[in-house]
Amino acid sequence: MSMSFDFTGKVVLVTGSSSGIGAATTLLFSKCGAQVVVTGRNQQNISRVAKECAEVSPKRLKPLEVVAKVVLVTGSSSGIGAATALLFSKCGAQVVVTGRNQQNISRVAKECAEVSPKRLKPLEVVADVCKEDDCKRLIASTVKEFGKLDILVNNVGATKSSNVYDDNYLENYKWNLNTNLDSVVYMTHYSVTHLEKTKGIIINISGVKSAQTSRGMSAYSMTKVAVDMFTKSIAVELADKGIRVNSIICGAVKTEGLIHAGLTQQQSDATFAALGAATPHGQPAKPSEIGYAVMYLCSDEASYVRGSNFVVDGGWLAANTTYLP
Repeated sequence: MSMSFDFTGKVVLVTGSSSGIGAATTLLFSKCGAQVVVTGRNQQNISRVAKECAEVSPKRLKPLEVVAKVVLVTGSSSGIGAATALLFSKCGAQVVVTGRNQQNISRVAKECAEVSPKRLKPLEVVADVCKEDDCKRLIASTVKEFGKLDILVNNVGATKSSNVYDDNYLENYKWNLNTNLDSVVYMTHYSVTHLEKTKGIIINISGVKSAQTSRGMSAYSMTKVAVDMFTKSIAVELADKGIRVNSIICGAVKTEGLIHAGLTQQQSDATFAALGAATPHGQPAKPSEIGYAVMYLCSDEASYVRGSNFVVDGGWLAANTTYLP
C-alpha cells in the first residue's frame, strides 16, 4: 500500500537539511509540492540538496537556501580579534577562530558559541599567518568546513621598536614587515577566489602610526602605511569582482598586547592610562569598539564605503596628539 501526501502551498524548514535525515526529509517534502528551506553549515552541500529538491518538485519550486555568513578573523584568540569574532557570532555568523595558542582559541570559540543565537560552533584553527603555508591551510580549512568565505578580517598586528641606527634594527624591520604586512598580503591573495564567489568583504586593521611619526617606530609605521595603500589599491582591483575592501586606522586599544610583549600588568595599565589621557576621548578604546566599526563596514549600510582608511582613534589624529613613553 502506498501513501500519498500533498503539501502544496506549505512552507517547510528542516534544520540540518544539507545532509543525512534532514536532506532526505526535505526531498520528500519537495516531492509532495512543499516550498522548502534548505539550511546547514556548508554552502556546497546546501546548494546540492537544493538542486535535488528543485528537480523532484512537481512545479520545480526552487528552495530557499539559508546559510550563515562565514567570517574569518585572524588573530581572533585575543584582543580586537576575539572581540570582533564575538560580535559576529552574536549576530548569527559562522566564525573561524584562529591564532597560535590552542587554549586561547578554544576559550574564545566557547564564548562565541554561547552568544550565538543558534549556538553555532566556530571552526578552531591553530595557525601562524606570518607563514604562507599556514595561510593556505587556514583558508582551505575554512572553505572545506563551510563551503565558502564571506568576510576576511586581517587583524593580526604587533610592533617591535628600534631606531634605525640600532644593531637590531634590520631584525626588527623584517619582523614588523612579516607580521603586519606579509600576513595581510598572504591572506588576501589566497582568499580572493573564494570571496569573489560570495561578493565578499575584506577589512584590514591598521593604526595611527600610518599617519604619524614616532621615535623607534619607523619600521612599524612603514608597514601600516603599506597596509593602508594596499587597501586602497586592491579596493580598486577587486571592485569588478564584487569584493569590498576597507581598513580601520585604530588609535590606542586596551588589549593584553603589552603584557604579551613583556610588560607587567601594572606597567601595561599605566601605559594605557597615559595613552588614554593623551586622547581627546580621555581613554583608550575597548576592543569591542573596533569590532563595532568592523561590523559597520561589513554591513549593507556601508555598501558605498570602498577603499577607505576608516579612522577610529578617539580623536587622536585630529588633535595631532603625540605620546612619548
